Amino acid sequence: MNTTIHPFDIEKLADMRAPVDFNQRNRLMPVEKNFKAQIAHITPLTDREKLFHIRILDAAERQRFTFLPGQFVMLEVPGFGEIPVSIAGDPSIRGYIELCIRKAGTVTGVLHSAQPGARVGIRGPFGTHFPMDQMVGSDVLLIAGGLGLAPLRAPIFHVTQNRPDYRNVHILYGTADPGQLLFDFEYKQWERIYGCDLRIIVERPDDGWTGQVGLITKLFDAIDVDPDDTYAIVCGPPVMFKFICNRLSDMGVPMHRIYVSLERRMHCGMGKCCRCNIGSTYTCIGGPVFDYWTVMNLKESI
Repeated sequence: MNTTIHPFDIEKLADMRAPVDFNQRNRLMPVEKNFKAQIAHITPLTDREKLFHIRILDAAERQRFTFLPGQFVMLEVPGFGEIPVSIAGDPSIRGYIELCIRKAGTVTGVLHSAQPGARVGIRGPFGTHFPMDQMVGSDVLLIAGGLGLAPLRAPIFHVTQNRPDYRNVHILYGTADPGQLLFDFEYKQWERIYGCDLRIIVERPDDGWTGQVGLITKLFDAIDVDPDDTYAIVCGPPVMFKFICNRLSDMGVPMHRIYVSLERRMHCGMGKCCRCNIGSTYTCIGGPVFDYWTVMNLKESI
């Protein structure tokens, strides 16, 4: 039997009032929606990463587009393809979307050579999110390695903007060398304005580096954690998950209070291409955010 999929009408009042939800599998029309957008501004971060400020062109669609910390979008470059990218911006801002993109392939290479004004397409947002509401009243550990600070930036925005809702907030960040540090222009704001405990470490220091040297797990030696009332979010290369999460478990933090993002497994965002599956679990539908207990029960997830 053929199923008719009616076109999505942005002008319908009911659609305008309803919150955008692209995570319901039985709502295929919004999932297929491609927002026409353009690159409004580009901020160089490192030799390999740039921060793209993407603006949805239609004013009504721009106001309706919302996301939660941890979700991702599919970014299309017409004629070259599309890629999944975690949203690195402020969830409370609806004027534009911020995406931190590393130059690593054809599509990202085209993006890195693009100029402001270039047209792109946005689908999403997709996936699960970090349960920030569950963390209210507790200590929060925000831990990132390398490019992992990009998806962690959205929960950092949420925590700092709702700072009275959380107790002690620790931001732990590690990279291979100082040249790979992302968003360094925001560090003082996190510390001074919002009272976060920010600790940074690099593995290979240069001549001008005066901070700590070593692996990111070394930063845990200087923080006090109440294991019965602490939540942790971990973002970064999968190889670091076991070391970080096992260290947190040894400190007494329950596995179900440790959250990781498997955004690097994302592909189509809708569970159609089957390239993100781990056993019978589709990461783009069941994730990318999982608690560590679930991850440990997903064979070969990390």
